[in-house]
Amino acid sequence: MKIALIGASGFVGSAILKELLSRHAAVTAIASRPERIAAAANLEVVAADAYDADAVARAVAGHDVVISAFNPGWDKADIRELFLAGHQAIVAGVKAAGVPRFIEIGGAGSLFVAPGVQLIDTPHFPAEYKEGAEGARQALNLLQQETQLDWVFVSPPALLAPGARSGQYRLGGNELLMAGEAPAGISDADLAVAVVDEALQPQHHRQRFTVASV
Repeated sequence: MKIALIGASGFVGSAILKELLSRHAAVTAIASRPERIAAAANLEVVAADAYDADAVARAVAGHDVVISAFNPGWDKADIRELFLAGHQAIVAGVKAAGVPRFIEIGGAGSLFVAPGVQLIDTPHFPAEYKEGAEGARQALNLLQQETQLDWVFVSPPALLAPGARSGQYRLGGNELLMAGEAPAGISDADLAVAVVDEALQPQHHRQRFTVASV
């Protein structure tokens, strides 16, 4: 299986890349700053602009799966618009290249905490993450109308932090996973395990799922 990974040098993308390589997958790592990615066996590194659908199409052509860990950067004032623009260009590129399977890493903000209420719309949602979360929610809304791709949208839990790989996680659907009375969390390494499991052995089709620590 040949897997293209967009955003391979970022926080989540680098964890996914490490996990893919540990399982000896053939990976094309696509990044705006390819110099950040170390050489490895079974790895090809490609520089491409995620906002350019044609560049994405060229980079992902011939692959079985595209994983997008694209994020414009939380420091960008217009992160919502950038996230959406990147999402649309990536989806267009994947479709143009004829890659059937697409996995996108989004955010927790669109997970439901009550009937009809998403986390992003609650009073205590952090203001500094709201614009980025809104961009991810809009991307999910667009994907839910997509009928050509066999897509999956992966929402991390509310708490995502650097951490060790346990290799274990629990799955959820559209609702925010909890750890007792508090929101659940997961390490970047275990989120990567869940994403790579889905890439190598598909369990979800045209749907969103979430994960959290066991």
